[in-house]
Amino acid sequence: MISQQTEHRNLIRSIIKKLTGSYNEDLEQEAYLKAWQNRDKYKEDGKIKAWLSTLTANICRDYFKSRSFREDNAKIGGDEILEKMAFSPRHEERLESKARQKIILKAVDNLPTALRKVVIFYEFEEMPYAEIAKKLGIPEGTVKSRLSTARKILAEQLNFLKGE
Repeated sequence: MISQQTEHRNLIRSIIKKLTGSYNEDLEQEAYLKAWQNRDKYKEDGKIKAWLSTLTANICRDYFKSRSFREDNAKIGGDEILEKMAFSPRHEERLESKARQKIILKAVDNLPTALRKVVIFYEFEEMPYAEIAKKLGIPEGTVKSRLSTARKILAEQLNFLKGE
């Protein structure tokens, strides 16, 4: 059986990988640190995974806004770096992918709370409908309905990304 600590570590790592496109040990450590620093703010009602998910997603959002992210992705220090960037379409693709992820995260973050929770559980934590229904105390049909509604809203808001 997987220990709770391992389960939480895997959850944090999977969220970081989904949101940033790769594993980032610094972000993982920051998630642990923030969880420890804010442990008094956590309400003991059995929703620690949701709390950790939100905390980790917020850390990823902050990372995208940070100076270190911009420096890591926009280093222009010499001819060698410029040459590598000129011959590396993958670098440009990664930057575009991260920018898209940031836009998508913002759209998910702007969803009404009930819809946002279902999207986070289903898409980021990869929970099945039944488990989400149990966790939120709602019927499975309501989970499916909320997910459908959230997808429609996100499709409308993110329609402009299709042209890219």
